[in-house]
Amino acid sequence: MNPLEQFDARLAATLAEIRAAGLLRQLRLPHGIDLVSNDYLGLAGHPYICERMREALAHLPAGSGGSRLLRGHHEVFQQVEERLAAFSGTEAALLYGSGYAANLGLMQAIVSPADLIVSDGLNHASLIDGIRLTKARTEIYPHQNLEALEAALTAPRAGRAIVVTESVFSMDGDLTPLTDIADVAERHGAVLVVDEAHATGLWGARGSGRVEALGLRDRVLATVHTGGKSLGSGGAWVAGSRRLWDVMVNRARSFIFSTAPLPVLAAALDAGLDVMAREPERCAEVHRKSAWLRQKLAEVATNVRGASPIVPIIAGSNESALELQAGLFAAGFDVRAIRPPTVPRGTARLRVTVRYPVSDDDLSRFASELARLLKLRAA
Repeated sequence: MNPLEQFDARLAATLAEIRAAGLLRQLRLPHGIDLVSNDYLGLAGHPYICERMREALAHLPAGSGGSRLLRGHHEVFQQVEERLAAFSGTEAALLYGSGYAANLGLMQAIVSPADLIVSDGLNHASLIDGIRLTKARTEIYPHQNLEALEAALTAPRAGRAIVVTESVFSMDGDLTPLTDIADVAERHGAVLVVDEAHATGLWGARGSGRVEALGLRDRVLATVHTGGKSLGSGGAWVAGSRRLWDVMVNRARSFIFSTAPLPVLAAALDAGLDVMAREPERCAEVHRKSAWLRQKLAEVATNVRGASPIVPIIAGSNESALELQAGLFAAGFDVRAIRPPTVPRGTARLRVTVRYPVSDDDLSRFASELARLLKLRAA
């Protein structure tokens, strides 16, 4: 067996292990009623945003042509960053191609190996990977455990301390006690970084997230926002001071060494902000429907979690989550099973996202179908 055949056999063995553990992932095209995507406000197909993108393509190049520090810095990026900064309530905002790139770039740019990072145990993979790249000492505190956070910050350290958390957690849908965390951080001379990916568009008078809603803007070093969820398009940005912007431009490797996003993304983000401001009923309806669905599901499933448009339904085993996914898929609902390592072992789940376009009737039918499937499992 030659080296290529040997490696192929190794790949086959890896896939067999994944399949045996009930963890094999496969790409599946969208089907049925969308209760899985992060397009909370239903803007991904909004006619105004699509038209703004078409108009932009009439005078913008199809591609950016290079990184922002080469020839990829187009005027539209500068314009939309100014608007994103105003939206976020900060001096500046730096646009990245994705939320993953934004978190990697931010962590790598602002942290030195002598620093201490204190990170929530359920933070997103992009934050985890960004933290690892810093080579700084890292303390992981149990999810939203303020006593453990305080203990980690009390320990002696050589450099600065950075507390990192999400404001709405992507798999549990729970809300972080950000004010309390800011208090703890300040008591121990630490700064706070908040990932607002699943809060942008859903909290705050402007819609920039829970940091805005709680009046914490002046107590947070940086917030991270995505355009590919509530805003309906793509990309992400880090919001903070102008000095932070300058440091990232000079030190964030995922920004420096990546081709800039397609220029038309700037038009999409700008249009998304327009729609959010003009149609605030979308946000209000998402929260109303979320509360109604969570109450309805609690009547049939005691393991419903969350306090946001993310409604996780814990199935337990990988097999149980996949069975529920298949049953709901057959009934016309697109809901996906979430399994380890995305969530802790033994907590495989359905991650339901409540979206503005989904009608009350469809949500009611979903709850009834889930109740039927859970009853069959229990029989």
